[in-house]
Amino acid sequence: MTTSARGLTDREVRERRARGQVNDVPVVHSRTVGQIVRANVLTRFNALLGSMLVVILIVGPIQDALFGFVLIANAAIGIYQELSAKRTLDSLAVVTAPHARIVRDGEVREMALTEVVLDDVLALQPGDQLVVDGEVLEASGLEVDESLLTGESEPVLKAPGDEVLSGSFVAAGDGRYRATRVGAEAYAAKLAEEGRRYGLTRSELRSGIDQILRIVTWLLIPTATLLFISQLGSNDNVHDALRGSVAGTVAMVPEGLVLLTSIAFAVGVIRLARRRVLAQELAAVEVLARVDVLCIDKTGTLTEGRLVVDQVESLGEDGTHREALAALARADPHPNATLRAIGESFDQVPDGWSAGRTVPFSSARKWSGAEFGTRGSWVLGAPDVLLGPGDPHLARANEHAEAGRRVVLLGRTEEAIDAEIVPARLVPVAFVILTDRVRETAAQTLAYFARQDVEVKVISGDHPETVASVARRVGLKGSEEPFDAKGLPADPGELAEVLETHSIFGRVTPQQKRSMVEALQSKGHVVGMTGDGVNDVLALKDADIGIAMGSGSSATRAVAQLVLLDSTFDAMPSVVGEGRRVLGNIERTSNLYVTKTVYAMLIALGVVVVGLEFPFLPRQLTLIGALTIGIPSFFLALAPNEERARPGFLPRVLRFTIPAGSLAAVATFLGYVLAKNEPGISLTEARTAATMVLIFVGFLILTVIASPLTMWRLALVWAMPALFLLVMAIPAAREFFALVPPPLIVWLAGFGIAALVWSFARLFVPPERPVGTGAPPASD
Repeated sequence: MTTSARGLTDREVRERRARGQVNDVPVVHSRTVGQIVRANVLTRFNALLGSMLVVILIVGPIQDALFGFVLIANAAIGIYQELSAKRTLDSLAVVTAPHARIVRDGEVREMALTEVVLDDVLALQPGDQLVVDGEVLEASGLEVDESLLTGESEPVLKAPGDEVLSGSFVAAGDGRYRATRVGAEAYAAKLAEEGRRYGLTRSELRSGIDQILRIVTWLLIPTATLLFISQLGSNDNVHDALRGSVAGTVAMVPEGLVLLTSIAFAVGVIRLARRRVLAQELAAVEVLARVDVLCIDKTGTLTEGRLVVDQVESLGEDGTHREALAALARADPHPNATLRAIGESFDQVPDGWSAGRTVPFSSARKWSGAEFGTRGSWVLGAPDVLLGPGDPHLARANEHAEAGRRVVLLGRTEEAIDAEIVPARLVPVAFVILTDRVRETAAQTLAYFARQDVEVKVISGDHPETVASVARRVGLKGSEEPFDAKGLPADPGELAEVLETHSIFGRVTPQQKRSMVEALQSKGHVVGMTGDGVNDVLALKDADIGIAMGSGSSATRAVAQLVLLDSTFDAMPSVVGEGRRVLGNIERTSNLYVTKTVYAMLIALGVVVVGLEFPFLPRQLTLIGALTIGIPSFFLALAPNEERARPGFLPRVLRFTIPAGSLAAVATFLGYVLAKNEPGISLTEARTAATMVLIFVGFLILTVIASPLTMWRLALVWAMPALFLLVMAIPAAREFFALVPPPLIVWLAGFGIAALVWSFARLFVPPERPVGTGAPPASD
């Protein structure tokens, strides 16, 4: 069935809908409610803790089932936070969701992607992403970039009858095409998002935590088994043995680690959303913390992005340049910023300027043009591209560029124009001088990145001196030595060296942007890339994190992990700061939870070797965990933090937690054994002594992890021992937690052991603070 370029009628659309020929592939912005619930409830540790809870409910007493409330609270809080983040993400995603311009009854209508049916005619313009497969019906200089599908960076010129595939995007020109495959039959859908490079951003944090959980699982099973066997021989009855085994097993589980990671990510997404920033992947929040090089364009970031014509400088006697400029602006149905500015200044087109063949502007060729019959062919573009190396007009163009002005050349030729080659025998007619206002907040934003050790590289298609002039006005370091991208080496190693020593680059092509990102990454940098036009897509998708402007093309928004909905660079400091807060605080709390796992396993192994009753009841470990880990970690996970993270999350955590956990286990076990061997001391009193020692050491560990101790952190740390003293002071609370104060000599001995053991901490615990504590980062 064929369809004219006028598109389907409403009756034809209804017929296709009835046959199910619709583009019904759902656009998933976040996990479904069911997936969120399953992810927070059906975990290996929830299964383990749930089975332990059942055992305690059977053997009693009910007080020892207190950890069950923690289990339920963990799942409930995790579900609530993720659902909140989901609602926020989904509402913002609607704003940035791509739409299709569908031709129905000859009228172009902007509609949702799900409205497309088989044989629909869709209109295309630069920056549009193709949403279904189809056949080109009309084309005017239509160039389609298929790099997201094939990896081939060069745009492909399309003519009527050519096939176009979903997932590609329009690099230049315009046209219309008929949908031949929709829904699950479309090429992009068959690739299952792989070809469009929608693979999840690599998360070192999640990988590290998953590895921690795997290690804990493998160590927990044999340790818990040995502990259970040991407790059967050390206790007088099975119920006491089960309680001791459950207490030791529950303590080994870092149950809050996954919860706080989810909460920190979710809260980060919500906070970004309040600043009108859409995080299309949760892991993008983490990558922000690792960015140490940020690549930006001049237009729209350092400047406001709204060009105006400042003057037109005639280069000869031809008095028709104003008419030609007006005609060129009208000939392009989808003008770029330069042509829009020219069209606003020259909006009166005289008769006799009817455009024939046109060549739309593209970042790769850096010029556009049109044929006007007897009036000749006129082109508009970069002077260094259109003029020969020895042309005398180049010196004047460079003068304008060095003064910080944007200049384009208007030229005329009597020959036909070809999109593949620069027009021959071009007669320079006029320079068009354009200006763009520098953003008032640009200098402040760049100063923030300098303080945060983030290098800013300005990568622009404009003349290097023009870019440098703007960079100097905002105080960007390195603006004294701009680099012309025409001289960039092709060798990746040499390119990387140039990028290390320069910060301002002009005349950069889209392919060079991509190569520059790869070269920076080869030097170990974590690269963030901002962009809004189709020329930025290749670099955006290869950067560690792509940041698109909300007003940019749908193609850039499709490949970016972050979208700045208000299209302002001013939001970037808060965006980077949020990523650092999340990553630094998760690592901080990870140290708390993994330390608990280490000392719990070592205490359990000590009990197995010596053949003693386990030194804690489940309820006592719940109290210890709440005061030294659970409550503090919740506040620490949401605290401000602006320190740039470093690679090596897992080794760094283990370097801190293994020595710290070992010291806590040694102090606790010695205190427990000392109390047990004291004449007249009951098991309950010995367990109270062990609880006291472990809480004391836990507070010491907390002071290290919470440092630097600002006023609020100091208050948080001291509030925890105050709560413990309150529990000890209230008879009902003591009875609930089975705490019976031992004689004073045991108290003093326990504190002495804890203090003595901890005095050796600096011999074993790394002197560097965990990342996120505010200390200067030490080298790994």
